[in-house]
Formats: sequence, structure tokens, C-alpha cells
Amino acid sequence: MKTKLAVLLGARSFANRVAGRPICVSFEVTHSCSADCLHCDKGRMKREDDRILPADYGRWSRALRPAVTQLSGGEPLTRSDLEDIARAIRRPSGLPLIVCITNGWALSEERFTSLREAGVNMFSVSLDFPDIRHDSFRQLRGLFARLERVVPRLAAIDRANGISGGIVLNTALTHANFREIPALVETAESWGVRISFSAYSHLRTGERGFCITDPEDLRELDRGFAYLRERRRRTGSVLNSDYVLDTTLDFFREQGRGGCQAGVRFLVVRPDGDLNPCSMHPDYRYHSRKEAVRGFTIREECRDCYVSIRSLTERPLVRLAADSFGTFSQLR
Repeated sequence: MKTKLAVLLGARSFANRVAGRPICVSFEVTHSCSADCLHCDKGRMKREDDRILPADYGRWSRALRPAVTQLSGGEPLTRSDLEDIARAIRRPSGLPLIVCITNGWALSEERFTSLREAGVNMFSVSLDFPDIRHDSFRQLRGLFARLERVVPRLAAIDRANGISGGIVLNTALTHANFREIPALVETAESWGVRISFSAYSHLRTGERGFCITDPEDLRELDRGFAYLRERRRRTGSVLNSDYVLDTTLDFFREQGRGGCQAGVRFLVVRPDGDLNPCSMHPDYRYHSRKEAVRGFTIREECRDCYVSIRSLTERPLVRLAADSFGTFSQLR
């Protein structure tokens, strides 16, 4: 079953790439969040009277036919009907692969199990620091201690059910935390999970102080990425492929990356049902994918992000299929 899902995922990714359909769709099910992170624009709880229903997400899933969907936000676990959304998205084939992106504050054993049963394949848990500094960055006291307690227990539940690699820590690299790369990997390994790394962008908040620009800092970042490649080969605890690591490092070195495919290979469905080709540009809103592809011409000149959804969907065709199989062959 694990291999079958990986083959289906690789085939769907390949087919969507050839046909010009999105490989990944991020369903922003809410813009509310239990945290108020320093590098994000979606912090704190908000009144949302116009959120679409689970069935609406099912219709978008059938219309867009992505290989991968993200349940994101804000903090998706603030929605009590998140399980219904997952069930509405999943098709009889087992696709799309569903990834829940969470800060982990509300990720109890009971909620974890119910979301697994509803069809969530992977949980991506954000981690900015390998210690209590994570609380300050997320402005949520007690968060690191909770993750340190809960994540290893959830990983043990997965192992007991024959699931390997279904929980991944994710770190957005900033000037504040890039020196913590080895300690973050060690934390993931000690918790029995994998870890992935992505690049911070100033587009969400306008804060350029978190960008990594100093030449000496970039040299140290280069050493950190060499460590990630070595750790990936030795232990398998680093999720990013060598290609994604290389292109992410190039983004930092060059202070940007052209060729964005927002709206084409990835896009966002907002809580109100409108589309954003890219979540970094929330004011560009459309009612159909055709409008999003034609109208979002800013992609032709924007170089200011290389977030995970972009780095993963813009891989060359052969590498896209091969990486999909290698990454997800252990999931049910």
C-alpha cells in the first residue's frame, strides 16, 4: 500500500506537470492562529464569518486534481471540522496526499488519531529553535515543552501502526536561527521524526532583518547545508532532497530566484474560497484558476521567495517523480 501510494503520487505529479495543472494546492482553512510568529502575517485569532464549508474544499479538490494538498492557515487545528475537510478532499484513489501544517499547540494524541483516520498522510510541525527560544519566536509560552512531550509520543503511535516518516518538523531559516541547523536536526532525530528546511521571505511581514545577507553568514550557511547533505545520506532524517537543498542555498546566495510558477504549479485556496496564486501576495485574489494564471503576472518579475511549496513543485520532471517516490514510499 505504501509503494502504491508513492507510485500514484509520482504519476499524478508527473501528469499534472505535463498537463499544466497544479501539483500542490494549499487549502488555507483559516487565517486565525494560536500563535503570533515574528516571521508571519497570520497571527492571533480572528473573526471569520465567510469561511467555506468542507464540501466546498471537496469541490476544489475535484476541480484542481492536485497530487498534494496542504491543510494550512493560520493554524488549521483551530477548525473543529478539519477532519470533515480532509475527508471531503480525499478521493477514492487515495490521492491527493494530505499534509497538515501545524504549530503543534493543539496536536493531542486524540486529535492526531482522528485526523489520521480522516485521511491526513503527513503532519508538518513548525520548529524554529531547538529549545525554549521557540516560544519567544512564536510568542506562545510553553509551546516547545509541549512539542518536546507530544511529538515523540505521536511518532511512537505511527511506528506502532507501521507508518514511518509521517511526522516532519519544518524550519524556516532566518538570520535568527540558521546557526541552529545541527541542533535542530539532532532534535528531530531524538524525537524520532524527520526535518525539512525552507527559506524565510520578507514578503509576509516586510521584515528584512530576518534575511541572511552578510557574506560571512552565507559562508556559515553553506557549511550548515553541507551538514544537511551529509546527515541526509547518513541517517535519512533530513527530508529535503539534495536538489532542493542546492536550489534553496542558491536562493540565499543570489538573494532571490526567478522563474516563479505561482498559480501554475501551485496555488492557494483561501478560507473564503477565493484563490491566491501565492500566499505571499494575498491581495491578488481570483475566482477561478484560469483567472489566477492569466492575472497574476507579478510572478514574471518576483524573485523574493523560495518557500517549500515553490521549491517542491518547480523541480525538473524526472526529479519530481523520483523525489516523490523516495519521500512518500513509507507512508500509507
